[in-house]
Amino acid sequence: MSVELLNTHRFHGFRVRRQIENETYQEYFSLKKEGRLMRGAARAEVRRRAEDRDVELARTQRAARESAMREVHVGADGHVRGILFRWKKGKSGKPSPLFQVGITSLLTGNVVNTTVSVNRHGLDEAWRRAVDFYARHRRIPKGSDAYRELRRAKPSPTLLERAPPAAATRKKRVARTHGSADFSRTDRSGDRRRAPVRAPRQ
Repeated sequence: MSVELLNTHRFHGFRVRRQIENETYQEYFSLKKEGRLMRGAARAEVRRRAEDRDVELARTQRAARESAMREVHVGADGHVRGILFRWKKGKSGKPSPLFQVGITSLLTGNVVNTTVSVNRHGLDEAWRRAVDFYARHRRIPKGSDAYRELRRAKPSPTLLERAPPAAATRKKRVARTHGSADFSRTDRSGDRRRAPVRAPRQ
């Protein structure tokens, strides 16, 4: 609730404030009448009117937020915001392509994530599954223009022909290199400690 009691030399009463589509909505409900402070039932009535107005603005705010979240953002490069194509090293050690979806769900109010394997389902089916997950959590009907726009944004098969990034193929080797540090001192408990590195003399 965004109802706040203000008590300044210029105003004494309740302020209702909400941010809706990058615009700030503010309304004031004075607790003064004919220069005197309201009390009892009159004060309670003003507070009730302020809270009722806040509920109306909150409803508008929520509707605007959900409408914005249902908008589909396709970049100039064809990428859909919230659906990422990436390579991930599998158990075999070879990088495999997949779609990773990470969005704020309108169903749960939380961030939801999933991955869909391109090798397992094929490019067309993997994209459909990723889009359906996205559309379900963003409440986008399958017959809508937004859903059709998502389906049309399917990456080109040439994307799979590109070599995976070096990080995906060298991750294991880098980890092994980092794990082979030189240890030359052992404490009395048998635990090995990294030898101290002394700065060179200037």
